[in-house]
Amino acid sequence: MKLFLVIFSLVFATLSAHCQTDPFPIGSRLPKATIKMKDVSGKLISLADIKTNNGLLVIFGSNNCMYMVKNQQRLRDICTYGQKKNIGVVVMNSNEGQRTSDDSYQSMQQYAAAQGYKWPYLLDSNNELADAFSASRGPECYLFNGKGLLVYHGAIDDNPVDDTKIKRRHLFEAMNEMLSNKDILIKESRSIGCSIERKN
Repeated sequence: MKLFLVIFSLVFATLSAHCQTDPFPIGSRLPKATIKMKDVSGKLISLADIKTNNGLLVIFGSNNCMYMVKNQQRLRDICTYGQKKNIGVVVMNSNEGQRTSDDSYQSMQQYAAAQGYKWPYLLDSNNELADAFSASRGPECYLFNGKGLLVYHGAIDDNPVDDTKIKRRHLFEAMNEMLSNKDILIKESRSIGCSIERKN
């Protein structure tokens, strides 16, 4: 009986730890797909409006985070590539704690124009989408297939600090594998970025 209790406790602890470290696991369905959010164009857009039969790429980001600055060109390149492959693309700003300063709606509009965004840049009011995705930083990437199931979560590549030392472009590879109906070799990677500043 004691042995059974010990084994049960270990299994329960393992499952609990897994749940705590993976709140939005691979295979999860696209959440909050029909909620309308304000785009920098002034339009109200939902993730369902952006998703295509080939999938959807959601990237949580901001305007002035140093990691966003280091990844600006890479972010533009991967979003452009996704659009060329007919994957829906969207960047989401959930920094509710900075709405009166760096991540105000007006600042978002200016940033998107300066960066030449050709995809929606949505204001995530009250962190509703960030909470649904369990997103914690920017840039943080989520790739969904045509069925709306999460197939990749993590960083754009393996070196967010120095683009001259990139060895693997995780998101690029995941897109190609997804579109070729192959299993995603690396489904998750560690995102490094600035924390999403939620409302107090």
